[in-house]
Amino acid sequence: MNEHLRGLVDFSPEVGEALRGGRAVVALESTVIAHGLPRPLNLEVAASMEAIVRERRAVPATIAILDGTIKVGLSDAERERIGTAQGITKASLRDLAVLLARRGNGATTVSATAYLAAQVGIKVFATGGIGGVHRGWQDSMDISADLPALASTSIVTVCAGAKSVLDLPATLEWLETHGVPVLGFGTDAFPAFYTPATDHPLPVDTRVDTAQEVAGIFSICRRLDMPGGLLVCVPIPGEAALTNSQVEDAVNNALKDAAAQGVKGRDVTPFLLNALARSTGGISLTANRALLENDAGVAADISRAISPPQFV
Repeated sequence: MNEHLRGLVDFSPEVGEALRGGRAVVALESTVIAHGLPRPLNLEVAASMEAIVRERRAVPATIAILDGTIKVGLSDAERERIGTAQGITKASLRDLAVLLARRGNGATTVSATAYLAAQVGIKVFATGGIGGVHRGWQDSMDISADLPALASTSIVTVCAGAKSVLDLPATLEWLETHGVPVLGFGTDAFPAFYTPATDHPLPVDTRVDTAQEVAGIFSICRRLDMPGGLLVCVPIPGEAALTNSQVEDAVNNALKDAAAQGVKGRDVTPFLLNALARSTGGISLTANRALLENDAGVAADISRAISPPQFV
């Protein structure tokens, strides 16, 4: 762990013991609990993801900021607090210092979770979909903080691609420019969150089919002292996937509503995801749960492959 973090971090007993023993650990974000899913689905999915990680013989470490302390591994009560309390900040990387200095409460996004996880020695992080380059970026310059965090943080991030509401070709172009390897787990196409691929599939950099392959590539990245990590993209399970036309129609309508209501910045993505849930009659929420749980399981397998064999 980074020595400068002493006094700022509180590990759950389970996570602390696992890190000291070199066991497989998977970091999980908390924004999906506070802002990504409605109640009570948010707490059900959070508990399910942790259970899946344990079933796959790794230790889950959900990360959040509570009362000015970095929590790495949440108790049931802390997880419920994140999922039900009012005034929980959606904490990106830029928000961490202010929250910690002011003893605030925050649910960590992809950028904040990946950064904090790497700082405490966790090598694998599971999420749903990363943020990226927003549609209409030419006018707004709206690019998620997730992307520079992935380009500068040495961690394996397992996701279902970038959220469908984004400009996916521009997001992939940004990742290429900034040297982030994009690996397709069992696929040659970049997943589009709710769908396994777009109608005109976008290629990943490299296809991998096993957790061991990912571990080997990550090992070489660290030996080369590369500043960033790996993005491992796992398609949503086929039985839970939406169709591209379902997603596009809903997103286009939601974008018009967002513009009319003046929704901007960090509020755009949750606004669009909520609109998509309403327009699909909740089917998108079922899809979201399926991909989150699937990503958690793949991340656990990768973490075990990275960990020393005696601890697997």
